[in-house]
Amino acid sequence: MKIDSHHHLWAINDTDYVWMTHDHAAIRRDFLAADLDAVLDQSGFDGSVAVQARQMVAETDFLLAVADGDPRVKAVVGWIPLCEAGCAAALERCAAHPRLRGVRHVVHDEPDELFILRPDFNAGIGHLSRYGLCYDLLVFARHLPQTIRFVDRHPGQPFILDHIGKPRICRGVFDADWARSIRDLARRDQVSCKVSGILTEVRDQAWDLGLIRPYVETVFDAFGADRVMFGSDWPVCLLRSRHHVWTDLCEQLTASLSADEKAGFWGMNARRIYGF
Repeated sequence: MKIDSHHHLWAINDTDYVWMTHDHAAIRRDFLAADLDAVLDQSGFDGSVAVQARQMVAETDFLLAVADGDPRVKAVVGWIPLCEAGCAAALERCAAHPRLRGVRHVVHDEPDELFILRPDFNAGIGHLSRYGLCYDLLVFARHLPQTIRFVDRHPGQPFILDHIGKPRICRGVFDADWARSIRDLARRDQVSCKVSGILTEVRDQAWDLGLIRPYVETVFDAFGADRVMFGSDWPVCLLRSRHHVWTDLCEQLTASLSADEKAGFWGMNARRIYGF
């Protein structure tokens, strides 16, 4: 089974998607289940994992409702108010739905660079294992040192790093600080990594296979093929590419893997780690 482990869905409005600026004009429209099914068909995928794009419990409810109506959405990574005293009640209600398999917070947009180490946030994270939920890490490369400290506080919690930790990708200058942190983070066995959202981190006007390859190779070398999974970051990926183009690129980048390793990358790892 071929699984896209990271995509978004939204019915656009003027208030909820505050992260969208004039630079996001190409994706400032509705992207719903029918649109998703069309791109999954084009790229040859059997299912997917829908990931939150809004910081509200209503987002979790919205994605779970989509999953109820679309069997190709195999799992949802929602949002829960982890810093609030009432997070346990919200988590218990949402986790009753079998498609909720993870939680995420947009940490890299928090003004506090050490947000991920806050006691209230960490207390909220402590509730996830009770429901067998993963936590998706959304950080920039500069946040990786504190992310490692954060992960060490929760040795039994499964974590998934989104977008390979968002390195700064520039032609002629490899992000060596990112690579060191990635290798350090990958020493924690409960952390996995999504090969997703990479093209939108390219600072040059154009990208090619040679520019991306060292970053993907670093991730595979650090985590091993059994802790890496494909993700499209659709429709955000449309800012730099198309779903099928990114899929084709990843086919080239993983051509040397064994048959079992390819099966893991293209779906089995996501199924095992998220637990669906």
